[in-house]
Amino acid sequence: MIEQLSIWDEQLFLWLNSFHTDWLDPIVFQLTKTVTWLPLFLFLIYKIYRYDPKNSWWVFGGVALTILFADQVTSSFMKPFFERLRPCHDARWEGLIHNYERCGGLYGFASSHAANTFGMATFLNLKMRKKVPYFGWLFLYAALVSYTRIYLGVHYPLDLLVGALIGMASAYLVWFLIVYVKREVVKKILR
Repeated sequence: MIEQLSIWDEQLFLWLNSFHTDWLDPIVFQLTKTVTWLPLFLFLIYKIYRYDPKNSWWVFGGVALTILFADQVTSSFMKPFFERLRPCHDARWEGLIHNYERCGGLYGFASSHAANTFGMATFLNLKMRKKVPYFGWLFLYAALVSYTRIYLGVHYPLDLLVGALIGMASAYLVWFLIVYVKREVVKKILR
């Protein structure tokens, strides 16, 4: 079953990676970089602080903790443990796939980009959905950033799916942790 899943994953990757154009390459490459999204992050910081200045540090801390968990699970544990080569490092695909600029680390399972972006989107929607209801569009941002990884030839679709699930699980874990700390610890201290 795992072998068949891997075959489907590779076939889907080859199909999706085949849709590229030269003029779009530098744009997609830029979209995958964190610095490109700095205006978005500044906008989010502004909105979070504007709608909930008293508790905004809980939100900022929660996002940071979510990204820390998601990134460490994918980069420090999963990639070295599973040792699944990125498509651009796999000799089987040499000359068959489109890879623009650089390839990144040797291993790609699971995607840290997907984990971090979906983790942030999930946490912000859990924590802020009542105050800023349109944060649901952050999942579109996460999906776009994740798709750039296939376009650039550095991740298989399953790398992204599992990365996204790790990010969402990290967000729920941090959200529950923050709810518990605020409810149990902080209230006891303030009594």
